[in-house]
Amino acid sequence: MIETVVILLGIFGLGTGAGAWIIRNFYHICQPSEVLIFAGGKRAVSGRRDVGYRLVKGGSSIQLPLLEETYRMNLTNMIIELKVVNAFSKDGIPLTVEGVANIKIAGEEPIIHNAIERLLGKSRKDVEQLAKETLEGNLRGVLASLTPEQVNEDKIAFAKSLLEEAEDDLEQLGLVLDSLQVQNISDNVRYLDSIGRKQQAELQRDARIAEAQAKAESVINASDNERLTSLRRIERDRAIAEAEAERRVRDTLTKRKALVAEVESVVGANIAQTRAEVRVQTERIEQVKNQLQADIIAPSEANCKQAISQAKGKRCSNCGRWEGTGGRNSSTCRILESRRL
Repeated sequence: MIETVVILLGIFGLGTGAGAWIIRNFYHICQPSEVLIFAGGKRAVSGRRDVGYRLVKGGSSIQLPLLEETYRMNLTNMIIELKVVNAFSKDGIPLTVEGVANIKIAGEEPIIHNAIERLLGKSRKDVEQLAKETLEGNLRGVLASLTPEQVNEDKIAFAKSLLEEAEDDLEQLGLVLDSLQVQNISDNVRYLDSIGRKQQAELQRDARIAEAQAKAESVINASDNERLTSLRRIERDRAIAEAEAERRVRDTLTKRKALVAEVESVVGANIAQTRAEVRVQTERIEQVKNQLQADIIAPSEANCKQAISQAKGKRCSNCGRWEGTGGRNSSTCRILESRRL
């Protein structure tokens, strides 16, 4: 590049004026949103083929005077409004499709070479018209392979199919499709309206079914909850009853033990009292015995002995024995005498 500048300065004369003129007319700065094409000369590109231009994307370069011509190609986005009228679907239903596409000239090799060969020198309006016709043709081709239901139900899948269909054709033109959005799909025979009404009816039916199922599930859930609540309440009451029964059993056992202990204490007290009374009665009996011994038996024995001693030497008229020698006393004799009488 430096050698080229030196040569140019040598041709047009050394001096500030010549240098400024060269820079103003032959030095080109490439913007980020464009590509510079210097036509003239040959250079090899990928694919082992020669082209008669060189590319500059970003940066700057100097045009070789008399040997090259400079062209600029805009790479900014182009918004294209699409509308296809009476495009027949797979079932023969004429459809009208409206959409918006974002498209631009390819800025990367090797597609950019197609753009240079086919679009260089065309105005931006011509490029947009060419892209629009190409996309509308692809749109008709995609519609012919789909039913109205498929087109209407999944617009995203429809746009994706269109992108795939148009990609090869646009690459041949050196264009890149960034995005495609289907905005509206309609028809003059109101086929889609009937589908919409059918779908709406089906949605309403499904909504009613879903509502009925939801109510049924709600009732079932409420019944299950009530059943579970009742079971828990019964279980709680049973546990309370069992606890109350166990408490009563424990209280009864405790009372029984208390009653047994009380009865045992009363019986023990009675036994102790009876034993004490027995001891008292025994002592009283002994006292009575001693009293009888002292008051009756002892005096009687003494009187008996005295009577025996007085009766010695006397013979009894009844028994024929001598009193005091035979072993019978006067009382015995008197008893025998009373029996005879």
